[in-house]
Amino acid sequence: MTLKKTAALAAAVSVAALSAASADTLKMAFIDPLSGPMGTSGEAAYVSFQLAAEHINENGGVNGDMIEIVGYDNKVSPQESLVQLQKAIDSGIRYIIQGNGSSVAAAIIDAVNKHNARNPGDEVLFFNYAAVTPDFTNEMCSFWHFRFDAHADMKMNAITDWIAKRDDIKKVYLIGQDYIFGEAVAAAAESQLSEKRPDIEIVGNELHPLAKVKDFTPYVQKIISSDADAVITGNWGSDMTLLVKAAADAGHDVPYLTFYGGSLGAVAALGDGAVDTLYQVTEGITNLDASDEQYALIEEYKERFPDYDYYYHRAFVALHMFDEAAERAGSNDPIPVAKALEGATYEGAYGTVTMRAEDHQAQQPLYISTVSRDVKYTVDNSEWGWKLVEGGEIPAEAAMAETTCEMERPE
Repeated sequence: MTLKKTAALAAAVSVAALSAASADTLKMAFIDPLSGPMGTSGEAAYVSFQLAAEHINENGGVNGDMIEIVGYDNKVSPQESLVQLQKAIDSGIRYIIQGNGSSVAAAIIDAVNKHNARNPGDEVLFFNYAAVTPDFTNEMCSFWHFRFDAHADMKMNAITDWIAKRDDIKKVYLIGQDYIFGEAVAAAAESQLSEKRPDIEIVGNELHPLAKVKDFTPYVQKIISSDADAVITGNWGSDMTLLVKAAADAGHDVPYLTFYGGSLGAVAALGDGAVDTLYQVTEGITNLDASDEQYALIEEYKERFPDYDYYYHRAFVALHMFDEAAERAGSNDPIPVAKALEGATYEGAYGTVTMRAEDHQAQQPLYISTVSRDVKYTVDNSEWGWKLVEGGEIPAEAAMAETTCEMERPE
């Protein structure tokens, strides 16, 4: 989908969302890629937040104010993100949403910390829905940052627990994007496999440029030559889709264990080859048992945005947790909302989500799924969809990771 088309869709949602003309507007800045090779990842999340906002607005808004999600295209660039962040702040926006790219998130966390220190009374909160480098809720933790996705160590715990039960996996190849997130994924895989399955040999550990590789065939050939029994990757966006496409073209059918196998087009790229080959760990799967209300939301999303799939469940969780926290605080100002979010729980469609007060890291169940034809909801406008694997439900307590956060809070 083009940026122009995405903007038109977003505008259509905003018109409906802001129909209560007498209400004040609570603007939230969505700073993520809305163009370029990673644009589809940003676009799919953008419309997810738009739809979540619309539903909240239809129920009276946040303390009577109507949410408006304003898109800022950062092209996955930390430098451009800081430019867009300043534009948002200058326009009066006090809530920032971002997820695609931990290098971007690191820059935003630092900038938000500095802005808030210099501008008491005009503080900004950062809602992180997908940048999962563990440091953000450990050494870099900030009162002004809340993460609604499980971080890399938590997701890797799920993956390595699954591998530990597979006696047929003796060799593992690690491949990822060359920045702090890819490094964090590789480090977590090495550490956890060493602890849980010391007999497993890591036969490759490779990082490639982010959003620069057009053909992953040389990488896949190296993986094949390594005789790996499984591949672990944190790749997302086009890097995910192009990697599995190259694997499919080469006939490589070992398990690909991913954080973001649900990236747009990945399943379609593999086709039948994705069945019992492509795996992902997520906070929800559309084909889990759920309420009629959740099924209706999935179907509405697909009808409204047919180019995408209901993937960013955490966008809906994040905005609903924000809404409930603001209502409890009796205020839409960032500091009261932040304090109300600490320790907050939300009964989501796929389990209870708790915002841990110590580090502002969401704790929630995780699910390992693989591709199947035998599903209610398919993806990529194909005949395949995601189905829970046997033993693939990881309770929040099992997914939890300890934190080293020593948070400084405002007076």
